[in-house]
Amino acid sequence: MGIYLNPGDELFWQAVHSEIYVDKTGLLNYTNKVLRTSKKYLCVSRPRRFGKSMAANMVAAYYDRTVDASSTFAGLAITQSADFEACRNKYDVIQLNMQNFLSRTHDMQAFLQRLKKSILWDVMEEYPDYRYFDTEDLIRTLSDVHRQTKRPFVIIIDEWDCVFREYRDNKEWQKLYLDFLRDWLKDNSSIALVYMTGILPIKKYGTHSALNMFWEFSMEDPSELAPHVGFTSEEVKSLCEKYGRSFEECQRWYDGYSFQDVGEVYNPHSVVRAISSGRFDTYWNQTETYEALKIYITMNFDGLRDSILKLLAGERQMVNTKTFSNDMTSFHSADDVLTLLVHLGYLGYDSSTEEVFIPNQEIAREYYNAITTTDWDIVARTLKQSEKLLQAVLAKDEESVAKGIEEAHMETSHIQYNDENALSYTLSLAFYSARQKYKIFRELPTGKGYADLVFLPRPLHAELPALVMELKWDKNAKAAIQQIRDRRYGNALENYAGKLLAVGICYDKETRKHECLIEEYDMP
Repeated sequence: MGIYLNPGDELFWQAVHSEIYVDKTGLLNYTNKVLRTSKKYLCVSRPRRFGKSMAANMVAAYYDRTVDASSTFAGLAITQSADFEACRNKYDVIQLNMQNFLSRTHDMQAFLQRLKKSILWDVMEEYPDYRYFDTEDLIRTLSDVHRQTKRPFVIIIDEWDCVFREYRDNKEWQKLYLDFLRDWLKDNSSIALVYMTGILPIKKYGTHSALNMFWEFSMEDPSELAPHVGFTSEEVKSLCEKYGRSFEECQRWYDGYSFQDVGEVYNPHSVVRAISSGRFDTYWNQTETYEALKIYITMNFDGLRDSILKLLAGERQMVNTKTFSNDMTSFHSADDVLTLLVHLGYLGYDSSTEEVFIPNQEIAREYYNAITTTDWDIVARTLKQSEKLLQAVLAKDEESVAKGIEEAHMETSHIQYNDENALSYTLSLAFYSARQKYKIFRELPTGKGYADLVFLPRPLHAELPALVMELKWDKNAKAAIQQIRDRRYGNALENYAGKLLAVGICYDKETRKHECLIEEYDMP
């Protein structure tokens, strides 16, 4: 067993024997399917803290010929597969974390030299007696080993994109790195599988789109690997039941990413921390501050600021992801910035509608922290004042509510503010903090129409009243309240018993003033 050649199963063993482990060995069914085929090149990109390294360690432990997977994987899902015995522990595995090499060198030549020397050191120790053409030539030496053992290699590369993240402006180093990977991996018969992970998809580089043999699985399109991106709803529900945690709170904090045929997906790191501690909080940002997000959302691209505000208000934004260059500097439009945020995990992506959205409470807090420390003064003030606005509604302080909405309107005045939909957008931003205590629904069906905004208290805040808001453009608040009465919007709140506040809000385009009326009812 070497450091990089056949590193063993210790890291995966530690994961399996941790207090909380969710079985993702089903991923190996796919790698077994593509093993030693033209689809053997896999690039799996995920945001930080989404289990990339754990999956890489799992793949290594399964194929490493020095490991007994029948013991290591005992009781796990992959053992039920027909291919489990046929494929396990039959290969020489080379496992690399590119970040470790990059942090120990000062330039790309030194990085590549150390990388090759480290692999060759292990190979020479494992196979000292073979006849080699050139023991300083990595590619030829591995081919010589394969020729004599008849055993192809499984290559596992973690943090593959660290060069593009840490030296984001050094195009020459990036090209040298891509050229090395292409020369080593492409059309190489001594390789049975390449499993490569990182945050970014493979860089698009004109003539240097050198790694075009890879099949990519990303947050934009995880394809067959979608069930293994994060924790599924069923997996999280099972954990909550086992440890006595609130599944609804877990949903609110960490749910939101979603993929076709899989449904909702959760950030594994945050779920494990919350389940272990019993405290729902922001854990994802403990490995990186909101400063990184602030850099991207404040870039000077037309429409970017409007899109961020729309997303923060709970809306979705259509995005063209096809122009993104898969790096952290080559931005040509707001869409490119938003696409990067998808890959970084700051946005979810719905491939069926080509829309992005802020996935959950944990990520929303990142945006809140970033925006309230920017020069977006009015937006920051609106967000900070949102809790006071909610308290004004609960106190039935109609004048303060109208004033608070007026201030929020100042920021959204660049939006076409001429109908109830635009007014609803303003209200969603103005009541930003209410999402911590309420589930908020837009256009909720009532049987006799649609209530514009409905706020249902979350279980931990069951003492609060439900809110039904009706919005009117260029009419009056009395008309809004009357519509709530006439259409019996309160009856649409199934299984809700308690107080209900009917909130009528209107905007007068002549006076440019908002008006608010609030009435209280008791629901049976």
